[in-house]
Amino acid sequence: MLDTRTEQAGTVGPTGGHEAPRTARDATVAVNGVLADHLDSRLREAHQVNKVFAREVAGRVAAFAQRGGKRLRTAFLWCGWRAVGGERDPRTLLRVGAALELLQACALIHDDVMDGSPMRRGAPAVHADFARVHRAMKMNGTPETYSTAAAVLAGDLALSWADDLLTDTALASPRGRQLHSEWQAMRCEMVAGQYLDVRAQATGSSAVEEALRIATLKSALYTVERPLALGASLGDADARTLESLRSAGRCAGLAFQLRDDLLGAFGDPAVTGKPADEDLRGRKLTYLLAVAVRLAHASDDAEAVATLKPDDIARSDNEVARMRAAMERTGARAVVEAEIADLSALSLRHFATAGADRHAQQEFASLVERAVVSASAGHEEST
Repeated sequence: MLDTRTEQAGTVGPTGGHEAPRTARDATVAVNGVLADHLDSRLREAHQVNKVFAREVAGRVAAFAQRGGKRLRTAFLWCGWRAVGGERDPRTLLRVGAALELLQACALIHDDVMDGSPMRRGAPAVHADFARVHRAMKMNGTPETYSTAAAVLAGDLALSWADDLLTDTALASPRGRQLHSEWQAMRCEMVAGQYLDVRAQATGSSAVEEALRIATLKSALYTVERPLALGASLGDADARTLESLRSAGRCAGLAFQLRDDLLGAFGDPAVTGKPADEDLRGRKLTYLLAVAVRLAHASDDAEAVATLKPDDIARSDNEVARMRAAMERTGARAVVEAEIADLSALSLRHFATAGADRHAQQEFASLVERAVVSASAGHEEST
């Protein structure tokens, strides 16, 4: 495995601390080294517990956490930190970033189990890899049962490692109480969003309000708003600054999720790194779907209403193609594109009111562009 620590952006000073990352990219590169160091320690502990567990579970989690991913949450964490000055010890920033990446690993591993997604980051999903091993070793029982159980445990381990790292960091920080409070809220919101997502699919919901609630809890808060607030919490951010950053993060995070919805329906697997059609085949409640249903009813498009209605059976290729056509014909795709543009612009205005300097504003704008506007050219993963 490539040791990403050789690419670390922050140099080590006389006291062993890192120089402050000058850009969001510097932070995402530097956090790879911190993450690698933390995972090395965790793997040594796992080997002391049990070698099979270390090789088959802990090793997979460590490899997955370091394979691919754009470190988007770390980048937004840096923006929040930089918005309030970015003058405190950057080691704390990088450790929080590493914890965020481990939490993301947990979310993705579990999300792929819930969605039955076979691919992630251009390779077999963790549960799919466990199923492959089950078949290769001719184990007892079914590959599906074994792989689901093993992947749930792998995700739990990633969450434990993330919590341990964040807690240790908070205990050593003068802003630890605020840092931990943001972290606690983020974890709960993430789980709530995932559950509501599963529930909406089971109930066949088409409600626009429910789709927005899920997008906010599952992605907007977790991907942008909370990382910005975590970064600001490392400084002396006042209530007004935090509110501006939260508003900026919520708008950017929603735009990010809406882009992900479009990619889930119209994206190229060669670009996104995961199969196409999953959201449509399973009729997942997305804002795109909810808007299409609403517009279909408003225009009395009976064919679109029938095509987009709930169904217990996985949809065929032809049915998926008809769903895409309905989303185009009703104007839902265009509506979502317009919402993305509006939310992106609004997020920049909110960020500017936080009092960040021009450099921080430019970095934030570049991140929003990368995550939201240019995502079709290079997929940014969400949960």
